[in-house]
Amino acid sequence: MEIKSELLQQYFSNLTEKQIQQFDQLFELYSFWNAQINVISRKDIEALYERHILHSLGIAKFISFKPGEKVLDVGTGGGFPGIPLAIMFPETQFHLVDSIGKKIKVVTEVAAALGLTNVKASHSRAEQIDGKFDFVVSRAVTRLIDFYPWIKGKFNKDSKNSVPNGILYLKGGDLREEIEESRLKAELYPLSEYFKEEFFDTKYVVYIPQ
Repeated sequence: MEIKSELLQQYFSNLTEKQIQQFDQLFELYSFWNAQINVISRKDIEALYERHILHSLGIAKFISFKPGEKVLDVGTGGGFPGIPLAIMFPETQFHLVDSIGKKIKVVTEVAAALGLTNVKASHSRAEQIDGKFDFVVSRAVTRLIDFYPWIKGKFNKDSKNSVPNGILYLKGGDLREEIEESRLKAELYPLSEYFKEEFFDTKYVVYIPQ
């Protein structure tokens, strides 16, 4: 059973000792909390590093968040993609939001156990969050046509990164119809270009500049 972060180190060779330690802790933390509050399907906990952590870090293959940037994670569930990204980018501020309170409890407890001072968690709907962000991340919470109105108008106007501020959405399958329906200017980046595991064959980072 894979319970350590070796898989991540194959793809991210410059992790610090502290980051490796934090990623290693995730299996025990999520196993403990998942037994009490189901945030990951029971069979998926065995594949935590591939299907949840590495999947979340697909965003880190597309972009490196800058120190001081603000990222909103909408519908974070148990903390994906926000928690792995917060470990990867300790100087970037992450605000993780979910409308289900018990899931945010897991996020809060995991972030505290890892000592992540760059994570804020809110039991709230995305529309109710104040403030402006450089990027909004999410993992397949709903169709883009429904998602976009929740976060419209929440972006900082000035971009500091290599790509303009916008949405980074993790989603799988044939997305053409969904993108067409949303009328958003979306760019697809296949995760199979970064990761060799079969799980990623139909998975994408959908980037929508603002």
